[in-house]
Amino acid sequence: MALIEEFGQYLRHERGQSEHTQKAYSTILNRFAYWTAEQQLTHWDDINLSHLLSYLSYRRASVEHFSDNPAKKRGRPRNESTRLSSESLYLEIAALRSFFRFCVQEQFLPSNPAENLTLPRRWKRLPKTMTDAEIQCLLRPIEPITPSTLCDHAILELCYASGLRLSELRNLRLEQLRLEAGFIQVIGKGNKERIVPVGRTAIEAIERYEQFGRKKLAKAGKSPSNLFLTSRGTAFAAGTLWGRIKKRCTLAGIDRKITPHMLRHSFATHLLEHGADLRVIQELLGHSSITTTETYTHVAGKRLKAVHQQYHPRG
Repeated sequence: MALIEEFGQYLRHERGQSEHTQKAYSTILNRFAYWTAEQQLTHWDDINLSHLLSYLSYRRASVEHFSDNPAKKRGRPRNESTRLSSESLYLEIAALRSFFRFCVQEQFLPSNPAENLTLPRRWKRLPKTMTDAEIQCLLRPIEPITPSTLCDHAILELCYASGLRLSELRNLRLEQLRLEAGFIQVIGKGNKERIVPVGRTAIEAIERYEQFGRKKLAKAGKSPSNLFLTSRGTAFAAGTLWGRIKKRCTLAGIDRKITPHMLRHSFATHLLEHGADLRVIQELLGHSSITTTETYTHVAGKRLKAVHQQYHPRG
């Protein structure tokens, strides 16, 4: 397990990977370590490509989930019979490849057994977005006005105005705001910094929250410098922040399932539909590859086709 911990430190300090990625890779590798122990493979350099393929075949048949329970503490994860999705399989292989590449790079292992382990082709999923009407309902201020509702409103306005990820919203700090200049500094995946402009409506919501909400939520000398604070004056946990957004969706009368990325997807799609350049959207979203951003052209294309069919005389 020591090598897995070393790898975690590498992801954190040298690769700048998100906490979510670190936890996901750690879970996968610990699960793999338990499997190797069951196969009487006592050393990492005993593992070869055939072992990796056998493990992945085993994973396709059943999925093991770690949880904080006595079974885990005794050294065996709890089993639940369910199929491994193609997306999960992709992540399993990516974690193994990255781990063994690190081990060879740092000379912990003489060779890389995962070198010829190929990643499966990923099916592109079209991002789901919210309609203009849903956005308008969601961004409508609600009564009564309290520090918490001001916080919620500022979160929603900023999320839709800037396309921030949930983790970027949670970690946004006061010193990253440049509201007088109309932008914020965002620390995204891999600790990459980008500049994101913010519209007047979102700026007004943030300033109103800072003046009448955050000052009351913050505990003197105890609260972090995060912009958004809970009613206890602490930074939001991921689940807590998403729970607040889901509650606002319910209050807005939106009765379909909303996912954490839908506001971000809506931001990008609505920009594209109104004529924004794809490269600009890539920069705003913090995508390292234009290929990721190009997904939104399919969504916008469907919208254009629907408008054409509805309004063209021969549509």
